[in-house]
Amino acid sequence: MNTMKKTLTLWALAVTMAVPLSSLAQATAEEHHHPHDGTPLAAALTDGEVKKIDLDNGKITIKHGDIRHLDMPGMTMVFSAKDKNLLTPLKPGEKIQFMVVTESGKMVITEIHPAR
Repeated sequence: MNTMKKTLTLWALAVTMAVPLSSLAQATAEEHHHPHDGTPLAAALTDGEVKKIDLDNGKITIKHGDIRHLDMPGMTMVFSAKDKNLLTPLKPGEKIQFMVVTESGKMVITEIHPAR
């Protein structure tokens, strides 16, 4: 019986600790800091290539380089546009620069234009 009591106590302690730790992990994931001095990284334009555009749903698939301010490696993924009109002048295969931010836990493109 004593072993069961210890097990339940440890389990309750683990559950109690998990909630604050998950909140801390999410807060840390949303704030990305410069590795040398700890200051937050400013959002910056990222280079990419348009792979697919879904105007009806305001989505765009982009093959992109590292997104440093979000600590994200380069990959191909789908993003939502803050405004569908941002996507209308674009074509698949076009080289672009875009700004992406996190809003309510989702990545949203707030600026996009042909690469300079």
